[in-house]
Amino acid sequence: MPDLILSGVSKSFGSTRAVDATDLTFAQGQLTALLGPSGCGKTTLLRMIAGLEDPTRGTIRLGDEDITGLPAHKRKFGMVFQSFALFPHYSVRENVAYSLIIGGMAKPEALDKAQTLLDTVQLSKFGDRRIGELSGGQRQRVAIARALAQEPQVFLLDEPMSALDAKLREEMQVELRLLQQRLGITTIVVTHDQREAMTMADTIVVMSNGRVEQVAPPKEIYHKPANAFVADFIGKANFFDGVYRKDGVEIGEQAVHVPANFAAGSPVRLAIRPESACLVTEPGQNCIDAQISFVRDLGPVREYHLRTDIGPLIVEYAGTDGMERVAGDKTLVHLPVEALRVYPRAVA
Repeated sequence: MPDLILSGVSKSFGSTRAVDATDLTFAQGQLTALLGPSGCGKTTLLRMIAGLEDPTRGTIRLGDEDITGLPAHKRKFGMVFQSFALFPHYSVRENVAYSLIIGGMAKPEALDKAQTLLDTVQLSKFGDRRIGELSGGQRQRVAIARALAQEPQVFLLDEPMSALDAKLREEMQVELRLLQQRLGITTIVVTHDQREAMTMADTIVVMSNGRVEQVAPPKEIYHKPANAFVADFIGKANFFDGVYRKDGVEIGEQAVHVPANFAAGSPVRLAIRPESACLVTEPGQNCIDAQISFVRDLGPVREYHLRTDIGPLIVEYAGTDGMERVAGDKTLVHLPVEALRVYPRAVA
């Protein structure tokens, strides 16, 4: 199956720009997550890919074929949306077979193929049940099997797990990822859940205000965020506003050493992940006086909330670290140079 390529694709509704000019390549056989907050343009972008919205400008190609103006029903894309839109008066098997039957396939053959797809999504024993007899996760798998029935070249999913409870959602993320890897279908998932994107995707496209902020594998997105928005949206980060000086950032009266390339006097934002900072007993470079204000024990991890000269700061350790620090303890917090990120800061 060929790559899906977007070139300068944008969408406006009247004077409102929903998606800025976007260039993206969805690699054959990979799963890409479109990730961002509500209203960032990710669903509009998916709908243009699906053929449900016409781009204002730009082209969409599947390999060498320009499909920009091709109607949705001719694109041979499988789609699963937040509402699964299953037929309650049909059996599970009939729901899966429906698109095949209206497409001209003989009903016995369509039902046989539907059963094979139910085997694929681990619902082989549920073919005769009604939709109302299924759990949320089972209904989702029926919707996936129905979308796979026409052997799509590209598989599109818009917030497919938003209605599931947290535990089931995490289970389904793994199941869907394993299924996608087994079938090798180019897949695009829209989500606002960063854990979902990090769990499932080969590549994450982070979006904000209609534009793409960063495109990279999950590990790079997390450890090397392109800007402060990505650092804040993906995972947790401590942020400090300051002014760049030679080889460092001045935050109030405190100087934090960090190599960067800004003009002296530039307003900047410093960021560090909670797990990258650490509590120490000996002073040294980038060691700052701190006092523990609150300890949050989450089981697998423990968060130390600190008051420091540069502002509030959270340090995170594994829950088995053996530390016995409590609220009120004075300490030093170390900000390793290699873990710090510096971004330009807009000044109102």
